Order: sequence, then C-alpha cells, then structure tokens
Amino acid sequence: MFGNPVKWLFFILTSYLALNVVVSMNTLLTRKTYIVQMDRSAKPEYFTSHLEWYSSKVQSVLSEPQEEGDADEEDRIIYSYETAFHGVAAKLNEEEAARLEEADGVVAIFPETKYQLHTTRSPMFLRLEPEDSTSVWSEKLADHDVIVGVLDTGIWPESESFNDTGMTAVPVHWKGICETGRAFQKHHCNRKIVGARVFYRGYEAATGKINEQNEYKSPRDQDGHGTHTAATVAGSPVRGANLLGYAYGTARGMAPGARIAAYKVCWSGGCFSSDILSAVDRAVADGVNVLSISLGGGVSSYYRDSLSIAAFGAMEMGVFVSCSAGNGGPSPASLTNVSPWITTVGASSMDRDFPATAMIGTGRTIPGVSLYRGQRILSTRKQYPLVYMGSNSSSPDPSSLCLEGTLNPRVVSGKIVICDRGITPRVQKGQVAKEAGAVGMILSNTAANGEELVADSHLLPAVAVGEKEGKLIKTYALTSQNATATLAFLGTRLGIKPSPVVAAFSSRGPNFLTLEILKPDVIAPGVNILAAWTGDLGPSSLPTDHRRVKFNILSGTSMSCPHVSGIAALLKARHPEWSPAAIKSALMTTAYVHDNTHNPLKDASATTPSIPYDHGAGHINPMKALDPGDLNYPAISVVFPDDTSIKVLTLHRTVTNVGLPTSKYHAVISPFKGATVKVEPEILKFTMKNQKLSYKIIFTTRTRQTIPEFGGLVWKDGAHKVRSPVVITWLTPLT
Repeated sequence: MFGNPVKWLFFILTSYLALNVVVSMNTLLTRKTYIVQMDRSAKPEYFTSHLEWYSSKVQSVLSEPQEEGDADEEDRIIYSYETAFHGVAAKLNEEEAARLEEADGVVAIFPETKYQLHTTRSPMFLRLEPEDSTSVWSEKLADHDVIVGVLDTGIWPESESFNDTGMTAVPVHWKGICETGRAFQKHHCNRKIVGARVFYRGYEAATGKINEQNEYKSPRDQDGHGTHTAATVAGSPVRGANLLGYAYGTARGMAPGARIAAYKVCWSGGCFSSDILSAVDRAVADGVNVLSISLGGGVSSYYRDSLSIAAFGAMEMGVFVSCSAGNGGPSPASLTNVSPWITTVGASSMDRDFPATAMIGTGRTIPGVSLYRGQRILSTRKQYPLVYMGSNSSSPDPSSLCLEGTLNPRVVSGKIVICDRGITPRVQKGQVAKEAGAVGMILSNTAANGEELVADSHLLPAVAVGEKEGKLIKTYALTSQNATATLAFLGTRLGIKPSPVVAAFSSRGPNFLTLEILKPDVIAPGVNILAAWTGDLGPSSLPTDHRRVKFNILSGTSMSCPHVSGIAALLKARHPEWSPAAIKSALMTTAYVHDNTHNPLKDASATTPSIPYDHGAGHINPMKALDPGDLNYPAISVVFPDDTSIKVLTLHRTVTNVGLPTSKYHAVISPFKGATVKVEPEILKFTMKNQKLSYKIIFTTRTRQTIPEFGGLVWKDGAHKVRSPVVITWLTPLT
C-alpha cells in the first residue's frame, strides 16, 4: 500500500530533518529578554549619554528586519540601568545576544530569569515592644528619615498599618514618586508610603500583556504578599489586630517610624529579573536606605547573577540589602541569595502557637494546629466517621493527597477526611474535601515535612498534625472498620517552649558557590506571622475563599526577611554612619544560638540541635545589635583542600571598636575534634572609638573529619560577647 518502503523512509527522514531545521531556526530567531551589563567607564566621548552608547551597541547587532515596520532598537530596549547596575535589558534573539556579548564594552549578558516569592507577636518576642518612653527602641524623629524599599507584589494603601498620623514631612533627600494606575492614585501615598512604582516590561515581554481586568497594572496589591512584608518591616501600630480572632493584639512593624517605598515587581505569573533589576536600580536612585527582597530564583555564580550584581552596586551606594533564604528546607544546599554582600535570612518559630486537637475513637487525643474559624463547628461530644483514601500510611497517592477530582463524594460525604501534605496548597486540600461533602479534615505531614506544624485558615474544620501522629491516625483509619474522630480548636497560646526553633522549610547551607562564605547569615521569625493583608483576597488566597480580613497569618522566609530589614532600619536610624557591612556585622555577632529553655537551638525537621548551615550566626537579637562592641566580617568558614599535605590554614580578620573607647577583649574558641585552633593575639586592647585592630586564626589539622565541624569564636570584654560561627570542612582526597 505504501509502495517502496525505502522511498517512504527517505521521505520521513527528510521531513523530520527539515522540521528540526525550521524549529532550530525559529529558536535562534525567537526574541527573549537579555540583561546586558556594560563597562560604564568604556563609553567613547562622542556619545552624549550612556543610554545613547548602549542603544548603539544594541543597534549594531540587530538582524535585518523581516518586514517593514518591524521593531527598532527603541522597542528592543525595555529598561536602562544607571545606578546600582549599568547596562540595559533588551529583547534579542540568540544570534544577536551572542554577537553583542563579543562587543567592546560589554561585560556580560544574562538571559531573563524567573523568580518566585518565598511565601504582632514578633516585636514583643524580639523585645522591641517599648514598655516606656525611655526605651532605646521608642520612636524618635531619626526613625522617620529611614526609608525601606520593599520589592514585592505591591501594597494595599488603605490598611491601617500604613497610617501616617504623627509622622513628619517626607525627608528632603527622597527622590521617589507615586506612580498612578488602576485603583491607585497619588493620594494613596502619604508620609508612611512615600513612594510606589511598578515594573512589568520584562514580565510582559515573557508572558504577554497583563490583563488589566484581572490584575492591577499599578502599585495596588491584590496578592497580599507585598502588603504583609511591607507591614512587617515598618507598619504603624494597630491595636486589636487579629485574624478571625487569632493572635489578637497590637500589630506593628519592626521599625514603625520608618517610611516604606513599594516597588511592584511580582505579578500573577511570577517575578522577572529584568524588572527586579530595574526596581533595585531605581530604588537606589530614589534614596532608599534598606532594600527588603522576599523572593528568589536559582543559584548561579556571583558574576552571572544579575540580582547579586545589583545588590553589590546598592551596597556600594550605602544601601543595606536583605533577602529571604528560600523555602527549600530541610534539604541541604537549598539556599538562594547567597552573595556575601546580601544578608540572607532563614526562618524560625516564635513562642506563640495556635493549638488544635484531633480526638480519635480509641480515646487518644492528637495535638495539632489550626486557624479555622467558621460557622461549621464539630461537636467535641460526638465522634464523626473517619476515612483515609490512601492504600497505606507511608506512601501518599493522588487520593490520599486530596487532589482535585480524586475524592468520591459517596465515600467521604459526612466524614472527616485524612489528607497527606504535598503537591497542592494545604488549604486547597480542605476545599476539595469540602466540595466532596466532608465535614472536616486532618492534614497529615509526610516525611518531607517531619513534625513541623504550620497553621492555616482552613475553609472547613481542619487540624494539621505531624508525620508520626499522622501515621498513627492513618493506620487506625485503615485497620478499623468504624474509625471515628472529632476536632477541637483551642485559640492562641503564648509562652511556647522551646522557641525559637529553626523552621523545617527554611533553606539550608552549605553555600556550594563558596564554602568559605557561611550562609544563611541569621534566622528571624518566619512562622505564623500576623501582618496587614490585601482587601482583594481571602486569607487562604483561594478564589473560592470569599472571606475578607484586614490581617493575615503567613509563614515562610518571605516573612523572616522583612523582620531583619526592619531591624536594619532601626540600626541605621540609631547609627546613621554605619555601613551595610557594619549593620550586618552587628546583627550577626550578637545573634544567639540557645532557645528559651537555655538549650541549643533545635531544628524542627529533626528535633535535634540545628547547625550553622541551618541557622547561620544564630537568631537575631535587636537589643544586643544596638551596641555590638566590635564590628567585623562575622562568619568564619575554613576549607582544607583535598591535598592532605596542606595541614595549616590561616584566616585574618580586622575588627572595629564601636563600644567604649577603652576596652579589652579576650578570645574564647570552641574545641574541635579534627583541628587545633589558635587565635593571635588572644587579647585585643582598644584605646579609642572606631579604632581598628587585626587578629589571625590558625587552623592546624589533627585528624581529617568526614563531615564539617561547627563551633564558635567569642570575644568578651565583660559587657559584650562578640560571637562568630566557625565551620571547618575537609574536602575528600581524590583517589
């Protein structure tokens, strides 16, 4: 029927190769956004501006237009960068990008990168709540001159957290503006929100035009994330703040007297590097003192990471930059934002919890957490049928995960359903169960989550439980013919011990780009944080959630980052002369590594002591950071190479005295199994303020260890304890 098979085979192969050629050509000619870093000093004198020079470079590599009216170089350039970074973002095909990278004056070219968001009690937990007017943290006029730039999803200006009552006039050095757009006008800025801008050209180049009917193409925040982070940084005090009655109290930011500048860089489809870079560049030119960036992408070399390069430029201009570490924990080496000039922030718990219980038919009460507050309440005097759709208690499957369309209403209607965590959002599982007719849900952690519990504002009665207890409940449901349970919700509880605890989701080190640079830098509250919320979305962020709240409780390193940003703003207000490095040093050298039971900080993923790859220098301690004693690069990480003949390594440090003019510090170093560590000199004697003294640390291998060793170096003067984490790593010899 097909005639000569050889002829048909030749025809198929020829067609296939032709198709591949067409696809390859289309790939080469498809335009994408590239960030072009330029050597600013290389501009020839005959160009009147750097932008004119950049444009000429782009124009010189453009392919011939295919038709008349095709895009010219003005259309190709979507951003120019002039302050923290130098260059442009341009739409180029692969051939054009390759040609441009070879041109004189071009330092590097980076393809567009997509970033993701790292989604009242914390001030008191951090001892920031002023008890009287003499508190060192009580508001002073100096606070009002510090401006924090928040790169996020925008801001909801009507929130009480952004009330500017009592604030002084906007600082004269501020050059920012209030951009207008749908549902956002100039009057939405005030003496608290001093600036608001939007950045979407990179996003639109990658995904198409923003649908302005579904999304605000303005600084207004419909996601909620940006409003929450901005309020955590510098929200004004709001009494009676709560989420559905939970966490009732006064909500305030870390630096309530500081100003906020909102830079909207994230949209419904993500956040793109060209937009982020433009926001950093613009924020530095506007005059921000601190940048808070609760988002991240993949990890690439420092010189190939546009955000890293821009953050370096911001740091050189005196701007402190803090970024979230990521929510990839407890997997090792899951960090993002690892550049040494960025303060990388992991997440920890506080001493506040939202307990709930699941009482099963055996009479056992299982502890858990929940933020459920709805009209449907399960009676604690009654037991309800309990069902688990999985086949065993250890291996989740689509039904056990309560994925959309997997629950049979005839099986689950009128029952409490056990759902495993994973794949879909936690609250969405409850919505699936609710739609199938379930009266409640028990959300069970799996091995990936361990025993860490995160509270959610569920849409039906629901309790989250740990992995071990979850297995127990699932086994009971699978082996008992008439399994039953009921759920109870116990409100808000304070004074939880131990705390803080490193959050299981908080991304971990080591920093594989540079083992000698210890990351994260510090941890800060990031679990169950109450802060302001958008008026456009319910607390669960689900479209089916029609509840509207003024405050929401969220967890993530996105929440811990603005805590550090706000503390940095306070330190900048109290010490205007301090550089970003000085602020970072103060935060790290005063961080603590013991919880409120006086035991080493624990790791929620394992209930064992955490290590510097989990908590960095430790948990922030703002009161101590105000008066740190000495300033220096605080983390000490030494790496012995695989050459076993190298047995001695020496590190050098220089410290600056910011304490009393005359002071004497003694060195105390932890013991290590694999090496002896000697500090020279062992005593530092300062005779004046801002005096610099140097010391060296000599590491001598005694017995090479197969895993890193952790300890610390503490300088003591009787009043201060200046602590640096110490990590020693031995690389495995090559065989």
